[in-house]
Amino acid sequence: MARRAARTKAKTRKRKYQRSERRVRARLPVDLGRAQGVTRDVSASGAFFETDASYKVGSRVRFAIDLATPWGPARFDCRGKIVRLEKHDGTVGVAVQFTDADAAAAAQRARRRR
Repeated sequence: MARRAARTKAKTRKRKYQRSERRVRARLPVDLGRAQGVTRDVSASGAFFETDASYKVGSRVRFAIDLATPWGPARFDCRGKIVRLEKHDGTVGVAVQFTDADAAAAAQRARRRR
């Protein structure tokens, strides 16, 4: 219940960085190097994952998202800037805006297709 209240509170605040791309709910493993996590949702411009590692808003982060495909496992190496944190019971939710040139180009292509 506390987790739901935290999410509701977070949704009512105006975010500085609004995600403009379509979100896909997905629970995918995240490799943070020194820790592990699980995504809650992903879009062409960013991702939200939960982990027990500590971070600060504004800091840069590198991580990999592992995805099972019909052709075998795929690993997406990501770089981004942390734009929001949501503290939960023993974990933290981390909202990342992708900063890598490849991710930015993919987001731009996705916008053009709409």
